[in-house]
Parts: sequence; structure tokens; C-alpha cells
Amino acid sequence: MEHDLQHITALLERTPAALDSLLRGLPDALTLANEGENTWSAFDVVAHLIHLERTDWMPRARVIVEHGESQPFEPFDRMGYLRESEGKLLEHLLDEFAGARQESLRQLRALKLQPADLARRGLHPALGTVTLGQLLATWAAHDLTHLHQIARVMAHQYREAVGPWSAYLGVLQCAGHSS
Repeated sequence: MEHDLQHITALLERTPAALDSLLRGLPDALTLANEGENTWSAFDVVAHLIHLERTDWMPRARVIVEHGESQPFEPFDRMGYLRESEGKLLEHLLDEFAGARQESLRQLRALKLQPADLARRGLHPALGTVTLGQLLATWAAHDLTHLHQIARVMAHQYREAVGPWSAYLGVLQCAGHSS
């Protein structure tokens, strides 16, 4: 798919509601459970998404727009969400994520990007040269990755209970990334 900013923003707008609908009011046994050591729970994923809203997507987009490749992106702290989510309830994180995403999309629209802007280049500390279009497409694909991850992690809690049906449940066979 080409970099279509309307498609990307349409997807990004829906992620908070999708998470809210899936997770709000569920018992902790589902939202705090993970797949084992060094894996994330649904709670962790939502906290991670909030951290990204504040420190990654729009800050990096602004670096590309304002500095291009002359200023590399700040390295991302994958575990930075731990400090920010300590002592919070999932319901608060869902509300926080919705507000943070709304603000990110407001900032994105304020850039008044044109199709040609998506070819603007920035410098990622590990990946090298990337384009604004790649960053924005990655943002949307990242949301989908974590929606998939949450579904997989919660399904994992039923892996024994489903018995022989596990052979027919792709979500239980998936070996996608865990964090």
C-alpha cells in the first residue's frame, strides 16, 4: 500500500476505541496476564502505547519536518512505560491513551502534510535513513501489531482450557513477538 495519510490517520483514530472496547471492565486475570517471563500483558501494551505517543511518533515526525537527516532521532526506551504506568489502573491508562492519541493526531494534522512531504527523510539511530511516510506507516502497523499481540496474550490464557480445539485456533499457534 502506498503511503496514504488518510488511511493511516483513519486507522490511528480507531485504535483507542478498539482497545477500550476490548479491555475496559475485563478482570485483571485477563489484562495483567502475559505469556511468560519477559513478555507483556495487555496492561503493559497500553502503557507502552502511551509512552510512544509522548516520546516517539510525533517527536520523530517533527524532527524529520524541522531538521531532516541533520538531527538523528532520540533513541527509544522500550521499557520507559514501566515508570509511567506504575500504580495506575488499566481504565486510567485507556483514558490516558485516548487523550494522548487525540493530541498526537491534532499535532499531525497541524503539520498540514502534503503527499510530497512523505518522502522527507530523517535519521533513525539504528535503521539509518527513513522517510516520514515510512514512520507514519510504521505507526499504523505498530498499532495493529499490538492489537494482535493483546488478542494473542489473552487467548494464551485459554490454551489448556480449549483442549483439542487448540489445533484449529491460529491465535494459539502464533509465535509473533511478545513485547
